Amino acid sequence: MNPRETIAAYYAALRAGEPLGPFFADDADRSVVKFGISEQLVGTDATTTGLQEQTETTRDWTVESRALRVTEREGYAWFSDAVDLCWLDTEAGVRHEYDTRWSGTLEATGGAREWQFVGMHVSTADDLGE
Repeated sequence: MNPRETIAAYYAALRAGEPLGPFFADDADRSVVKFGISEQLVGTDATTTGLQEQTETTRDWTVESRALRVTEREGYAWFSDAVDLCWLDTEAGVRHEYDTRWSGTLEATGGAREWQFVGMHVSTADDLGE
């Protein structure tokens, strides 16, 4: 699976409510980081735990990529995307809908999942230009 396919598989897993932790590198020597709309997860353990809690407290995800760009060089890849993102918060009973921006870095790890995220940033795309 190449980096583009890995990103698409991550989006599909998010939609399906499947575990997301395996998409992130698991290595004590790496400082994996994931910034979401409302959280900052630093390190493999925090990222795995945060993603597991997200999966347990949300459902009915919509993840629609509009502008995926991926560059790959010598075992590393980086990407950006504009994504329509919606989900149901099962604890609050509230549906969230955002126009988001995604960026991140992947590394070829050679493990069971050839490419894994070492960094991801998701933020809302507020229109600041007007």
